[in-house]
Parts: sequence; structure tokens; C-alpha cells
Amino acid sequence: MKKLTLILLQCACCLLINAQKKVLDHSVYDSWQSISNILLSKDGKWIVYNIKVQEGDDELIIQSTDNNYKKVIPRGYDASITGDDQWLIFKIKPLYSEIRQAKIKKKQVADMPKDSLGIAMLGGTQILKYPNLVSYKTPREKNEWVAGLFRDTTIATAQRRYKADPAKDSLRQIIDSLQYLISTLKPQQEKDKHPDPGKNNHLLLMNPSTGYQHTFAHVNEYVFNKKGTHLLIEQTLNLNDTINSTCIIRFHLTTHKTDTIMRGGKDFKNLTLSEDGNQAAFVLQRKGRAKEVQPDYELWYYEQGMDSAIKLIDTLTPHFPKGYRVSEFAQLRFSTSGERLLFGTAPARPSKDTTIKDIDKVNLDIWHYKDDYLQPYQLKNQKRDREKSYLAVYDFVQKRMFQIGSLSFPNVYEGALADAKYFVAITDTGRRVTSQWAGRTPKDIYWIDIVTNRTIPVVTNLDGHISASWIAPTGKYVIWYNHKTQHYYSFDGSKTIKITSGIKSLLCDEENDVPDSPAPYGIAGWVDEDQYVLIYDRYDIWQVDPSGKVAPVNLTQNGRKNKITYRYISGDSDEKYIHTSQMNLLKLFDNTTKKSGLVILQHNKLNHDILTPSLFHNQPYHFNTVLKAKNAPVFAYSRESFEQSPNVYVYLADKEEQLSFINPQQKEYNWGTASLFKWKTFSGKPATGILYKPENFDSTQKYPVILYFYEKLSYNLYKYNPPAPTPSRLNISFFVSRGYIVMTPDISYTIGHPAKSAYDYIVSGAKALTKFSWVDSKHMGLQGQSWGGIQVAQIITMTPMFAAAWAGAPVANMTSAYGGIRWSSGLNRQFQYEKTQSRIGATLWERPDLYIENSPLFHLPKVSTPLVVMANDNDGAVPWYQGIELFTGLRRLGKPVWMLNYNGEEHNLEERKNRKDIQIRQQQFFDWLLKGEKPAKWLVEGVPAVNKGLDWGLELVP
Repeated sequence: MKKLTLILLQCACCLLINAQKKVLDHSVYDSWQSISNILLSKDGKWIVYNIKVQEGDDELIIQSTDNNYKKVIPRGYDASITGDDQWLIFKIKPLYSEIRQAKIKKKQVADMPKDSLGIAMLGGTQILKYPNLVSYKTPREKNEWVAGLFRDTTIATAQRRYKADPAKDSLRQIIDSLQYLISTLKPQQEKDKHPDPGKNNHLLLMNPSTGYQHTFAHVNEYVFNKKGTHLLIEQTLNLNDTINSTCIIRFHLTTHKTDTIMRGGKDFKNLTLSEDGNQAAFVLQRKGRAKEVQPDYELWYYEQGMDSAIKLIDTLTPHFPKGYRVSEFAQLRFSTSGERLLFGTAPARPSKDTTIKDIDKVNLDIWHYKDDYLQPYQLKNQKRDREKSYLAVYDFVQKRMFQIGSLSFPNVYEGALADAKYFVAITDTGRRVTSQWAGRTPKDIYWIDIVTNRTIPVVTNLDGHISASWIAPTGKYVIWYNHKTQHYYSFDGSKTIKITSGIKSLLCDEENDVPDSPAPYGIAGWVDEDQYVLIYDRYDIWQVDPSGKVAPVNLTQNGRKNKITYRYISGDSDEKYIHTSQMNLLKLFDNTTKKSGLVILQHNKLNHDILTPSLFHNQPYHFNTVLKAKNAPVFAYSRESFEQSPNVYVYLADKEEQLSFINPQQKEYNWGTASLFKWKTFSGKPATGILYKPENFDSTQKYPVILYFYEKLSYNLYKYNPPAPTPSRLNISFFVSRGYIVMTPDISYTIGHPAKSAYDYIVSGAKALTKFSWVDSKHMGLQGQSWGGIQVAQIITMTPMFAAAWAGAPVANMTSAYGGIRWSSGLNRQFQYEKTQSRIGATLWERPDLYIENSPLFHLPKVSTPLVVMANDNDGAVPWYQGIELFTGLRRLGKPVWMLNYNGEEHNLEERKNRKDIQIRQQQFFDWLLKGEKPAKWLVEGVPAVNKGLDWGLELVP
């Protein structure tokens, strides 16, 4: 009896605690935290990550993975760990309040508060902070060095060397040395005399481990070589004579000696070094008119041992294409061996006609039916196209230039380790018009071998998929996927091989429900010197021989049987191969339960001994940013669920430890729960969604319901939903906290009938919910954005079931939208209706009945549900006149409808102030119609244009 009494008292206390919890409101957003940018040192001893707030000052966290050390750096970001795992290099933002005040005062970009450079010893106590940072760089491999470029300061020319004393704090030495440099700073009095502020920047080179530092005045550009032995710098010695005094210097990081390899030039671009640092290249404009439209650039080259750089390429070089020029926009890159230099050329453009005055110029776009792309697309990509270059190679062994790319071969790729010998060209020249309605174009693939100077056609008119990463690192193979045969093929320089015929499962989207070929699941990567390539099906990972000699092997084996999807997690951005002998991380996802986990693939087998299955297999969590230390069996990741905020964890020595504890304030608020909800559609199909309930859910009460949808969302079951002002989607955690039930149904579509499909899943799901006594069937609402927005508008023409609806950026009339432009990309919308998301599968003139069937505009007399439409006048995906058509139609019919146009805003709201505003209005709208609370003034009376900017109509009416 006493035990029963104790249990009842505990239950009563729990109920009281829940009853006392606050509900989320709009004041909570700014301080709600998230985790980002996790770094793990190679030795596995250190972890670095950012804790971000939605509005305010973020933090950079340094922790030891054994959790015995932690340091918080206010406003730190963009961090990198040096190659010796000893130092952290990072930027420090100015105070949020300072940036805000500068914006309020409308300061120019040059006058805005500047970042600082930060350096901290991992495990140390001191932090070096150096102001007015423009940028910093470290070498890709041996990155003990750091170079920081600083703005608008004059540092006395001095070179000081400091040798680290092991008995002293080397970071303290650096701080002391920089204090010396700071003391030499003096105001920049020449600033206004020189139009190029970049020439006033100063470069500080440091080695935190040794304490060495060196300052270079008036630096514009700088670059390390990959191995960290040299630094190439563009420096101006005399700001009063920049053309003659600008020079290129190569600094030896080991000997601290300087070589001046070039002196004098109007403009230098694209400094680059070979991997070993013994070769350098850059493009240079020696002379030129002040207002020259298209200056002439030359490619210059230096090799160790030369007195100075030499001109390597200009328009007079043998094999240089006629009518072309050296491009100043193309990336310069030496091959791994240094035997070849890759650069770019571009067609010379017509010079500007200076005889016509601006007042007499005609502004005209000429649309031509034979143009590759429509004028809006061309105009949108004008800058990109003007800077477009075509790949060329200079071979130092053959001492000649090869022009590889061209108008016919616009896209040329190289295997990561091909050493600039083998290239693959992909072209759709002459067939681009079809992208207007097909969404893609057939491709030709060519194999190019510059050693033998051969260009071999591989495949023509491919309807399929190919990616740069599908070229073998050595260039030995190129792989592509064919949509028609639904198989992968390889080419080895002489023959084409079908390499996946031994795989009986589909290698493309098994759930494809658009009127187009299903996309392939893709490739995980290449294995051990191009011996194999790893290819995905829906569930498993297959080891495939690109030569076709060895039958494919299913490495994960049980994925399809258990409906578990395995996917490889790459832990190194420079990774060229997946090495089978190493511990390779896989992410797993259970398609039935929506649970996830991690597992190791090693020696071509799943290894469950390294990551404990009880922690990492089929867990009710979502794993993010999973990392493995390069040289130690240490793992780091963030983990979350709907109920648990994302946090950072480490796993080492068979033990998991939580390192971060963000959003402790969540326990003060009524949160929620998430679970799968299953039902049968009207057509008898099994359906799945997520059902979100308040934390203090009471089955004896009735709750209003909001259905939110966008194709399929059930994979989000274990994802955290922070209370945040969204771009116009439903803020699920916010509404659940305030006593709403939210359901997100998955939708599968029948081609030609997306409206009926949406009705079948969404309305049947709502009907299934009404069977529960705790659902208020008379107070159910709909909310959707973009594709979800049009489905909201469609459904309210098909049923009077819903008491409120909110449609963000909906298409109202497919007949008028079909031929329009997506202004954010410049693309025509035809492909969207015929091949992709809108799922009509036919042209407007072939099936006008389907366009009318799926357009809410033609069915508006059936609407009885009050509707809010968001349609913004700078929407680049759904033109805002679609919202106008919907609004004016409903208005004429006397239906309750409102339209929000956030001036200058995008398809999804970008500005935080607008996101906050729409969240308030969404709450007011649904609270009024689904909870019976007082409406806001904007809902009852509106806000006349004469009061725009004076009255926002947010106050509640009596």
C-alpha cells in the first residue's frame, strides 16, 4: 500500500512538473543553439566544434576527447588544426552588437567591423588574437605554418626569429613577438591616394611551433604549396608606382630565404606552386589601357634554379588556338609529378564600342529559337559565361601545349591521380535546346590521352549519368550509368564493358514516381588502385570490377533482406581511395523503423566488434557529421532525436562520452514526442507519416491538428526540430509545444494526377486521425510551402474538411506557369511539368485536361476553407503572380483569403526579421481558426497601404 501511495505521489509530481512547464513563444528563438563544424585531430586526442545561436555571438569549443580539458573561445569560427595536432588556427568575429550597429549606421563594407585571427595551443591556456583579418591560409599537408593577411595597417619592415624554448610556453613567445609588431603599427596615411586597398594589406607568416614569424608589406595574393615548403606572394614595394614595383616572390619556409622571381606588371592572377614548391606559375597582364574591356594576359613560369620567371604561353605560342586568349579566370594547377601545367584559354570577346554614348545605347535582349539556352538563363549566367575558360595543358617533357577543352568540349575532367595524362570530355553541344522540356540533355563522352595525342569517342547520345568522381583516380577507367539499360558501364581506353550485369537488384530509384527515368543511387568511391569501384543499390554496397572480369560482390549482404540502407562516410576531403584494410565508416538507416546507426566495413566485411551494436545499430537517433581520427580508433559525431537536442559525442576504448550539453533550457518547456503513424489510403495503399504530440499529451482532451507535407518526410522521425523562425515552413516544435497535434504524411504519386494522389494520402491520413477521441476533427488545418503549397491549395478545392489552410509560394494555374521562367535560374518551367516534380508527364497541348485537373484556380468555387497565401515579389522559383491569381480568384468569389508579399524576398524567406514575422502570423491565424482565440487586426481588418511601415496589424482585436 505504501509502495502504491509512493507511485501515485510520483505520478502526481510528474503531472505537476509538466503542468508547470512553459510553452514555446517567439522570444526563445535567438538563443536556441545548434552544433556545427566538428573537427577531430588526426591523433584522436582533440575535438573542435562550434556552438551556434540563431542570433547573437557563437562559440568555438576546444575539448580533449578524454573530456579532461575544455576551452571556450567566444565568436571563434572557420577553424583548422595544424598537421602536427598541436595548434588551432581560427577566425574571430566581431561582437554581434557591433556588426548590428554598423549595419544600422549603414556603413560601407570596407568600414564594417573586421574579423581577427586566432591561434591557440591545443591544451594550452593562452589565445593569440590579431585584428583586421582579411584571410588566412595553411598548407594542405604539412600545415604547421599559417599566413594571415591583414587590412589597412603598416607594419615596419622587420624580420624576427624566435626559437621555441621547451621550458617556456611557445604560445606566450608568439604573443610577445606580436605585441612587438603591434607596437610598430602606425596609421595608414597613404590609403586615400591608392585606389586598390588590396595593395595596402600586409601578410604575417607564422610557425606557432617554433615561434618564427615574418611580415610582408603590401600583399595582394599569396599561396602555399601542398607540402608546406614554400610560400608564393604578390607584393607591391612602392604604392606610388604599383606597375613597376609589384613583384612575385617565393619564400622558402625551411631556409627563410626569399627569391624574387618576377618584377613589374599591371595585374597578376592565379598564383600557384607545384606540390614540392620547386615550380611556380601565374598569369600576368604586363601592360594595358586603363579602361581596357578585355586585357591581354600571359602565362608565366618559374622553376627552381632560374634567375627569374619566363613567359611560357601567349597567343603566339605554337598550338595556341586562333581567336583565343589566356584566361585570367581559370585555375592554374601543376600535375602531381610537376611534368604538366594545367591552365585555361578563352575566346576573345568583341571590344566595347566607345563611339556610342550611354544615352544612345539600346537595351535589348534578342530571343532566338536556335539559341542553346533561353535568354533569361543566359542573362542569369552572364558573368559565369564571360569568365568561362577551356582546359589547356603545357607538357614540360614534350615542350608543347595541348588545347583540350573547347566550345565543343566545354567540360573536361581528370582522374585525381591521372597526373594530367588522361582526360574525359563530356559534351552536349548541339542538343541543349531539349533541356527546356527534358530537364537534361544527351551526352557524348570522349577519352583524351595527351601522351599519345589521341581523342577516342567512348559513347554518343548517352541518356544517363556521369560524374567527375566516376573517373578512376589514375584515369584508367571512366564509368557511366545508362538510364535505358539501368546498368553501369566502364571504358578502359580500348573497349566498353557492362560491369553490373551480375547485380540483379535495381541500381536506380525503386520508388521513382515522376515521369522520368529513375536516377541511379550512385557510387561510394574507388578501391585500392582502381581495382574495384563501390556501387550502391537501394540498400547495399556492391564491389564491382571495372574490368568486368570478377563478378560483383555484395559487401553489406543483408541490407535488402532487412530493409537497411548502408552508405559510406568519407572522412577525408583529400581521399582518393577507399582502402579495404582500413576501418571504413558506414551509416545505416532502417527504412521500416526510421532508426539509424553506424558500422565499420573492413576487409570487405561488416565489423560489429569496433562500434558496439547496442550503441550504434538500429538506434532511435539521427547521426550527423560522423568522423574518425585518421591515425587512431577514435570516433566523433553529433547525435539527436526529436526529443533530444543535437550534441557532440566521442567513442573511444569501447566507451561513448557526451561532450556538449546544449539547450538545457529545453527542459523548462513543454516539448513533444514523435512516432510513426500508419494507415490505409482511400485507394487501399499502406501509408506512413510522423505524428507529433505535446509532451503533456492527455488522451482525455481534444487537440487541434495541423497537417504539414512535402512529398516524403518520415525519414525525419528522429531529427531534432529546434524552435526557429522558418523560411515559411511549419515550425513543428513550436506548435506542438502550444497544444497542437502535427502530422506529416508521406505521399506517393500517380503520374498525371498529383492532386488526386495528395488527396488520397493527406485526407485519408486526416480521416484516420479523427478516429481518435483526442483529435478535434472540426479544427484541422493544412500548411505547406512551394510544392507543399500547391497541394494545400489543391486539397481545399477537393474537401471542406479543413478549418484553416496556409499555402506558401503555391502554383495556382499550371497552364500559365507551364511556359514561364524560374527566374532564380533562368530556366523554363516546362521540364518541371513534363519530367519532374509536377508529374504531369505530357505537354500542355497534349493533355490540357491534366493541367486543368491539377490547377487549383479552375476549382476555386468549391473552396470553403480560409486560406493564407505567401507570394513574394522576388520569388525566383514560383513567380508571385501565381499567388495573385489564387488570391484574386478567391477574392472575387467572396472566399476568406489573405496574401502576404514580403517585398524583395525569395521563394523561401531569407531575412530573419521576415521569418520572425511570418511565424507570428502563422500562430495568430491557426490559433484563431483552430483554437478559437482572438484574431489579429491584420486578419480582421487588413493593413491599408497608406499605413505600410507604420502599422503591422499584429495586435489582437477585442
